[in-house]
Amino acid sequence: MKTENIDMTFRPERPYNDLPLLPPSRDIETKSILKACTEARVALTELLVSGQLIPNQAVLISSIPLLEAQASSEIENIVTTTDRLFRFVNEESNQADAATKEALRYRTALREGFRLLEQRPLSTSIAVKVCRTIKGLDLDIRATPGTALVNEATGAVIYTPPDGQDLLRDKLANWERYIHEAEDIDPIIRLAVMHYQFEAIHPFTDGNGRTGRVLNLLFLVDKGLLEIPILYLSRYIIRNKSLYYQRLLAVTTNSEWENWILFMIEAVKETAQWSTLKIRAIRDLLNETTARIRQELPKIYSRELAEIIFVNPYCRIGDLVDSGIAKRQTASTYLKALVEIGVLREIKSGRENLFINPAMLDLLSEGGGLNGA
Repeated sequence: MKTENIDMTFRPERPYNDLPLLPPSRDIETKSILKACTEARVALTELLVSGQLIPNQAVLISSIPLLEAQASSEIENIVTTTDRLFRFVNEESNQADAATKEALRYRTALREGFRLLEQRPLSTSIAVKVCRTIKGLDLDIRATPGTALVNEATGAVIYTPPDGQDLLRDKLANWERYIHEAEDIDPIIRLAVMHYQFEAIHPFTDGNGRTGRVLNLLFLVDKGLLEIPILYLSRYIIRNKSLYYQRLLAVTTNSEWENWILFMIEAVKETAQWSTLKIRAIRDLLNETTARIRQELPKIYSRELAEIIFVNPYCRIGDLVDSGIAKRQTASTYLKALVEIGVLREIKSGRENLFINPAMLDLLSEGGGLNGA
């Protein structure tokens, strides 16, 4: 068998300027990959249908992407909690800790990228915008050398990405052409290939991993496999973090594409199934809560009132006002009535009160409503 150029040129401590362009030279449509791909497509279709069963998509857009933000940030050792993310998601003050702020910027980047897809296909310029939002910096494609990835335990260099802004832009242009022009390759397979290539190019000084994971979701939306970015893909990666990095590196060192692609397809399938169950549980809880409010508080009931406490599990009086549900005094009365029947819990936060939806927050915690799944 012919030895690939990749085996001859890669050295961990040397900029990998010879990173091969796409498409991969090896067969990436093996029987195992195609079989796995079919199963993942079924799971994505079920997720797509489940998402459509909740009429107010804001309920989903405000919840699943926040879980994704938390997990994707944790992969980079930026640790916060679901509770803190929801508490500070609409907070304009500086009360949130640094990790929570950074995770919230991930969610903002995902939303911004989703909005940009309405104007143009996934591109390098969208990747730049996403990374800038995640980092809160006006950065661009790397222009200075010296970037290297090291083993956290030993300090040994395990990978040095390509150097030189022009070279990086050329490789990104090739990456962009592949994800849109290789239409004979299933989009889920292309997702695995594009994610490896983006991480191998490593175009930014920081934020590459999180940017790449946002791009994964945007790609699935761009190709019509999702309507909104509600696939909690980082959940699988953080549960298999060592294997994730091992499989990534094995593509670089040994051109082991099949194992990497199978890993990513399994990630898509498993998280699509998990996300589907989570969405169904949210829908059931929303319907139960709606029925309870209608029965116990018929004078103040509206579907919009029930939905707002799911869109904002940490609800403020201003959320009802901004949504046009009620004026401030009436909004306060509504929320306190929901506290009285046990749907919400009221806490003091600085100068204002927050009205928490504990059932929704429990559902969004790991395993909540899914029998420990």
